[in-house]
Amino acid sequence: MVTAPARRVVWSRSVRIIRSIHPPIDLFEDIADPTDWEALASAEAKFNPRVRQSIGDLAQVPVARRVTGPGASWVMAPFVHCSRHRPGRFSDGSFGIYYAGDSSEVAIAETIYHHAKFMRATSEAPGWTSQFRELIGSVDADMDDVAGMTALLDPEDYGASQAFGAQRRAAGSNGITWPSVRYQGGYCIAAFWPDVIPIPTQGAHLAYHWNGTAVDYVKWLDQGEVWRVAW
Repeated sequence: MVTAPARRVVWSRSVRIIRSIHPPIDLFEDIADPTDWEALASAEAKFNPRVRQSIGDLAQVPVARRVTGPGASWVMAPFVHCSRHRPGRFSDGSFGIYYAGDSSEVAIAETIYHHAKFMRATSEAPGWTSQFRELIGSVDADMDDVAGMTALLDPEDYGASQAFGAQRRAAGSNGITWPSVRYQGGYCIAAFWPDVIPIPTQGAHLAYHWNGTAVDYVKWLDQGEVWRVAW
């Protein structure tokens, strides 16, 4: 069994970037007791069959590890809407993870890599293609630190890291922290459970420019500032 040293990750600012198209999920935003969510979802689905689809798979998150209240959708969504069609470094998609970086630069570098990979695969035309939003929060939790475990940090092959993530989640780990392979000097986290992450607030709105080969510019829509991607 592969193990990693535990490290207390204390960040006053973590940054996650998501697509702006995702709306809040009412069930997670109100003050209903998480133990009642299944019953409430079942009742609402009788009048609106699409409710089940919007809420996702509640069984993915144990009741004790759910979060609720304003902004909770941003934390719960990656756990209840996971899919094997959307795997990541530490999950094959069968369970969800909340990924974040320790700066905007790290979060942008990580997301433009995956966005560019999708754009190339679907032969998308050049242009300002998608809008995103930052989620700004904090972190204060013990996590498995895999710095130096090169087999888990391969830039392209996630096989070993996905197996490790599944093993550590099953063992009850809060998550994993590692040095970003997309932005030198930055760090990332992968939280296995919603209650590991305090509910974030919304940060900047962004747009990514696709030139047909790569994401070459990032626009800060709130300010009109444009960054040239140099990493």
